[in-house]
Amino acid sequence: MHLNKILVLAQATAPAAQQGSIFGLLFPMILIFIVMYFLMIRPQNQQRKKQAQLLAALKSGDKVITSGGIIGTVITVKDTTVSLQILEGSAATES
Repeated sequence: MHLNKILVLAQATAPAAQQGSIFGLLFPMILIFIVMYFLMIRPQNQQRKKQAQLLAALKSGDKVITSGGIIGTVITVKDTTVSLQILEGSAATES
């Protein structure tokens, strides 16, 4: 008989624990997305815009270092290609 009262009490409190607003369930997911946006997505977009501005401002005669560490001078700039004159024995560690 005592066990029966405990089960009735457990069933009476169970629905209260399951009741939650949809906002209460979505709030942690929204918070995680906002944090990810400010820590990962936004800085990457800013870096991409800065790189695009640097490439757009590239002109003949500019000295550059490639992502591979080669130092050179820009000869020509076309739509998708840049021609470089590579300096003798150039490496990023020699600067």
